[in-house]
Amino acid sequence: MAKEIILIVEDEEDILEVISYNLVKEGYEVYGVTSGEEALRSVKMQVPDLILLDLMLPGMDGLDICRNLKQNSSTQDLPIMMLTAKSEDTDIVAGLELGADDYVVKPFSPSVLVARIRAVLRRRAMGPAAEGVAIQIKDLTIDPGRHEVLFRDRPVDLTFTEFRILHFLSRHPGWVYTRDQIIEAVRGDDYVVTDRAVDVQIAGLRKKLGIAGTYIETVRGVGYRFKE
Repeated sequence: MAKEIILIVEDEEDILEVISYNLVKEGYEVYGVTSGEEALRSVKMQVPDLILLDLMLPGMDGLDICRNLKQNSSTQDLPIMMLTAKSEDTDIVAGLELGADDYVVKPFSPSVLVARIRAVLRRRAMGPAAEGVAIQIKDLTIDPGRHEVLFRDRPVDLTFTEFRILHFLSRHPGWVYTRDQIIEAVRGDDYVVTDRAVDVQIAGLRKKLGIAGTYIETVRGVGYRFKE
């Protein structure tokens, strides 16, 4: 089985070396570049399975690279994980809204980084077929085929929108989504979901789910995620 290829875009050589070492140790094929321009040239030569992208780069920054890749039909589905030393929530939100899949804030644990990479690649491998598969998380069952949610074998009565939000978040455990991304995922032709209405829907979900409501976590200033 071919090794999965990861492209690291990081201008600090010591960080690049540490990440490369840990990923190679986990069995990945790794390439590293130190600028955005190099990253785009590298992707044109060989599209990797995932990009680890530092936001703070000389010349073209990480957000510009992300925008460029997501606007290109040949690379729009390429998973991107942001690496950032910034603490400002706006940078993380901007990256997620451009289409980045996840982020890790420096300094980070190599084991946590590897776990997040595995989660991203696992989701990519599952593909759209997973949308109709029932999800079992501890005592919680989410069945999109039957449009049914059970907690400890007891049905949980959810609205259409609540169900869509729960199903979307639970399919991507550990991934943080902005309110706009959640809106985009659950939007339908016969109802409207506004930005702040997502908070109301989440509050309703948590109340109806009881103990299982703690599986949905708030990430301050960014959005929501389902516990891994």
